[in-house]
Amino acid sequence: MSSLEKLPVTVITGFLGSGKTTLITHLMQNPGGRRLAVVVNEFGDIGVDGEILKGCAIPDCPAENIMELANGCICCTVADDFIPTIEALMALDPRPDHILIETSGLALPKPLLKAFDWPDIRSRITVDGVIALADAEAVAAGRFAPDVARVDAQRAADDSLDHETPLSEVFEDQISCADIVLLTKPDLAGPEGVARARDAIAAASHRPLPVIEVAEGAVDPRVILGIGAAAEDDIDARPSHHDGADDHEHDDFDSIVIPIPEITDPADLAARIAALAERHNILRIKGYAAVAGKPMRLLVQAVGARVRHQYDRPWRADEARQGRLVVIAEHDDIDAGTIRAHLVPDATAAE
Repeated sequence: MSSLEKLPVTVITGFLGSGKTTLITHLMQNPGGRRLAVVVNEFGDIGVDGEILKGCAIPDCPAENIMELANGCICCTVADDFIPTIEALMALDPRPDHILIETSGLALPKPLLKAFDWPDIRSRITVDGVIALADAEAVAAGRFAPDVARVDAQRAADDSLDHETPLSEVFEDQISCADIVLLTKPDLAGPEGVARARDAIAAASHRPLPVIEVAEGAVDPRVILGIGAAAEDDIDARPSHHDGADDHEHDDFDSIVIPIPEITDPADLAARIAALAERHNILRIKGYAAVAGKPMRLLVQAVGARVRHQYDRPWRADEARQGRLVVIAEHDDIDAGTIRAHLVPDATAAE
């Protein structure tokens, strides 16, 4: 790449647990001849996604090309965090051919696009495209996108309902900003669920969008890299619920870190997480646990009551065998005592 060419960036957005990290892992392993760099923006106090990706690093995307911005929205910390990170990646030798930015699951993508107009980088970098991931099963169930006709009818009947829930606003803003939508986990939704999800995506979009079904992040990089959208110059075509606002807030959501003492049964922990999500409207749980008698660390990922766990790497000699889980929920659903009581059999053991 000539030093005079703008460096392309792909913004990968999507709701919590939609498969963003899985997609980026696949792209790292199948870069299509590109030298990639990755920026991960976490919501929460421990960098689960960043460590997962660094564990998948390969020569075309080495660990030093993977940078993490933890516990803060990129677009809210442009000068302090985002710009220095982008400049550091652009200064690497050899220089990356393409940068992937994984947004927080709670992020609104449009304010991030506006950050690319920052004077220090606007002449050197371009948003090649915005890729939105949507969980087919969740969208089909209406958990993240409301029935548009029903919302319109309620709005007409009652002016006090002239707003959307925070979750639906996030989902709709992500879809409205996208160039391509990847419909993930189609096997869990089934054909009818996939059809409902496609309808919901079409209703949330203000322009026709390609929608591609993707399982386990496996998509040809030629489909989503090299779009050439220059999205930073196309912002007006990407409407948002927050257009006209001076800034945006993340106060609708909150996170808490729960220390987890060594466990004996991963299935029991998974059941506790599922029960917590079902009873207290928890959106996402992710983190690690130590299992008695096992040298490997247990990686835990949950979206609502759907829980996955697998051993990801050995515990290092210099780290304590102490589990930690990040719990993300809407602000009113975060109660540390209740969450701790569900996740830790003897809650006092985690104090």
